[in-house]
Amino acid sequence: MSDMVQKMPFGYEPPKDERKGTMIFYDSFEHITGRELDMAASIAKERSFARLVLYPLHEQSVKRISNEPVSALYKREDKLFEWKRERDDPMIVLERLEAKRKKYTPIDSALRHLSQTYPSPLFLLLTGEMANRFASFSSYEEWIVKLRMLILDEPKQPHPRLDRYRHRWEPVT
Repeated sequence: MSDMVQKMPFGYEPPKDERKGTMIFYDSFEHITGRELDMAASIAKERSFARLVLYPLHEQSVKRISNEPVSALYKREDKLFEWKRERDDPMIVLERLEAKRKKYTPIDSALRHLSQTYPSPLFLLLTGEMANRFASFSSYEEWIVKLRMLILDEPKQPHPRLDRYRHRWEPVT
């Protein structure tokens, strides 16, 4: 603690933080390139988000969602940690819930955890393919009113629920 006394004028209020909300990049990160990660970081800065949360999915979660083969979670996390280290930005966070659980985590549980952990409003950044899969879940209608979605590449054939809630998401390409 400093011994210097600081004088503040009467009625002084500290400047308000202009950054608010959280953008969550929810993906397996198997096919996501550094360019797409850089785009996510620039979108987070442009829109003044307080945090960019990278949420890599466990192999079991990817298997249940898409049935495509993926590399081990620790390998995908290593790539993300390396990218994060290169950026050296304190607003970027790598969420490790799936690494701690070491098993399938339903998207409902993941979103509940994220909404309790990070400041709102929540924006979910997804690829077009992942957005279609998320819209196919029965809990989609419950979650889409609580968060907004940003879609990297708009799907060619959007899911009917994705079409119905078009006002809750926007493409960012």
